[in-house]
Amino acid sequence: MSSPSEPRRLKGHRATATCCIASRDRPGLVATSGEDGCVCWFDMRCKDVQLVMEIGKEASSSLCFKPGNEDIVYVSSGKEVKCFDVRLGTSSTPLECYDYNKEEINQIVCSSKSFLAAADDGGEIKIIDIRQQCLYKTLRNGHSSICSSVQFLPWKPWEVITGGLDSKLVMWDFSKGRPFKVVDLGSSEMTSGNSTGQCFNPAFVHSIAVPDVDMLDKLGKICVVARGDGGADVMNIESELAATRTKSSVKPRKGSHSRSNDAENTDTRGRLHLDYTLGGHTAAISCVAFSMFGQRGEFIISGGNDKSIKLWNLFKYIDTNQSGSQSDLRDLLHLNIDLSRKVNWLCTTPAVTENLIVCDTTKVVKVYSIS
Repeated sequence: MSSPSEPRRLKGHRATATCCIASRDRPGLVATSGEDGCVCWFDMRCKDVQLVMEIGKEASSSLCFKPGNEDIVYVSSGKEVKCFDVRLGTSSTPLECYDYNKEEINQIVCSSKSFLAAADDGGEIKIIDIRQQCLYKTLRNGHSSICSSVQFLPWKPWEVITGGLDSKLVMWDFSKGRPFKVVDLGSSEMTSGNSTGQCFNPAFVHSIAVPDVDMLDKLGKICVVARGDGGADVMNIESELAATRTKSSVKPRKGSHSRSNDAENTDTRGRLHLDYTLGGHTAAISCVAFSMFGQRGEFIISGGNDKSIKLWNLFKYIDTNQSGSQSDLRDLLHLNIDLSRKVNWLCTTPAVTENLIVCDTTKVVKVYSIS
């Protein structure tokens, strides 16, 4: 479980790199955003940065491809979302610009149904119809603090899941614009089973990962949550909802509200909690992702403020539990990578080598080869 060899260093940003995404259609193509307001494009077959796009004066916190057309990229710039065609080169003129968010945007994601979600510091999520190029819905009153992360659920085209610095996970039906399930990771129920050594740090939600459609047969309908207390939760979303429906079906007592149970915590059995007692992180986890290399989804990859990256073997956990045997959770940690800086973001590529891309708190992006 030792760290791999020295990483490759990608230079192009003038300030801290904040986010990275890897192409699925063109292996080896990586895009990164930074506090310098630029997006840098790298081709792993080449030594130098291939293209630098000047997005704006404000820091760019997030970027994503348009599903089905990776020539189109969406980039957050302060409170705005801008759309660019990579084929136009260094042109700084966006094809589209959406300024619906009132606060700084933390993450943007696109769905296969031509919607874009932008989560911001005000706790709101703007759902933008990118086909009609207009605001579709505003999701509010789910978070009482910064909304840090958002993901569409690929198996539920009208649902998104969000996480915030109020320690809450919120599941939304964005066609109706309202939450239908809230999980409070900071409640006593959710923390009582965890190790006391981390209880002093709030269980803020910094990042959420959901599997791609082609991973669902093996992984199921799960999500992975990067927590501020150094733990990573693997949760079965359908089980969470089923438990909620069971509670809600109980006839409420006089004077109570029938939907009040939706915001309560459900049975936490079946959740996998990866923390420092298993060799995990000793400080906040800033990002989680599923591996795209090898057998897709085999590993959960987490990066944190403890200057480390962990690879967790999710297939091993699934296989041993399906066979009825008791998995030793301490065997799930497959690899530990020690870094010199805290992790801002990470992503993986489908390649055999140079398949882990890491943005730390420097302007140089690191590339590791995970076998």
